[in-house]
Amino acid sequence: MQKIVLASNNKGKLAEFQQLFQPLGFELVPQGALGVGECEEPYFTFLENALAKARFASQATGLPAIADDSGLVVPALNGEPGVLSARYAVTKGGEKSDAANNAYLLKALENVNDRKGYYVACLVFVRSADDPCPIVAQCFWAGEIAKEAAGKNGFGYDPYFYLPDIGKTAAELSPEEKNKVSHRGQALRKLLVEIQAYL
Repeated sequence: MQKIVLASNNKGKLAEFQQLFQPLGFELVPQGALGVGECEEPYFTFLENALAKARFASQATGLPAIADDSGLVVPALNGEPGVLSARYAVTKGGEKSDAANNAYLLKALENVNDRKGYYVACLVFVRSADDPCPIVAQCFWAGEIAKEAAGKNGFGYDPYFYLPDIGKTAAELSPEEKNKVSHRGQALRKLLVEIQAYL
């Protein structure tokens, strides 16, 4: 199996990635298992942050790397939480946790009628830290922000991310169902096609 470092220590992401990569003969290793620390994410776009993380992990390990920067965008909140999705509560003076992030999001939407939102996933694959031509895949998943949580699967904002066409939140979908329709599932399949063509 070819090793690829995953520029993340998020267990939820690792599980989603492994499910799609393993059948193709790729072993994904989380960067933490290789002693790689967190990369700074100072940029305003998902693409720039994903590229920085991929290059950082590849530089530290000497392996090809995959990174993703993803988050929830709510147009009525001027795009928040956006690239700050994982640390949204921290930017508002709270703690870093999914529960705190969701609480701040619900508070921000308290008097807002337009609760539409969409997940964004931007994935980047680099063959080496100085790869001049990274492979990039970016996809979207539209939904609405529910007022009440539902479901026990997923992570992040999934319990509140309601899908009108399915009638469930993202957290009510099984991992297999989620991978078929989610922003990250779509982007991963797109990325895999490009990686296979390259290899």
